[in-house]
Amino acid sequence: MELADLLSPSRVSTGLPAASKKRALEKLSGLMAAEDPALTQKDIFDSLLSRERLGSTGLGHGVAIPHGRLKKSQQVLAAFVRLENPVDYDAVDHEPVDLMFALLVPEESTDEHLQLLSQLAQMFSDPELLERLRSASDSDSLYRLIKNWHSTGK
Repeated sequence: MELADLLSPSRVSTGLPAASKKRALEKLSGLMAAEDPALTQKDIFDSLLSRERLGSTGLGHGVAIPHGRLKKSQQVLAAFVRLENPVDYDAVDHEPVDLMFALLVPEESTDEHLQLLSQLAQMFSDPELLERLRSASDSDSLYRLIKNWHSTGK
């Protein structure tokens, strides 16, 4: 499964206001819940927050990959946001986070979950892509950058 297949334009947002890590996770949860009537924002938020309590998903360089599992979920869902202002995220490099890619998988999708996290880590280790994501003018541009990432030979 490719990362680009998990996103839809409605689950990509730029300039998202959030004053804290918790508020950013709430906003991401709302984006993800909007397209799946079987899921609630609270269920998604609780899953993401539960995973954060095990250890921060802040990768460094201003990027976080919050992720979780849900029994109610039958499909993998993703959302990507560029925050209006970076938030303290307890990242490994202690830098605040402004780019967040959230991932939600069905409870039994262990291999797929790990594969997707590996792809995300590879994608967000590309300094050129990070620069382009931070300078994108709107949500559609962000969506296209992520959608086209694999086709650029990276």
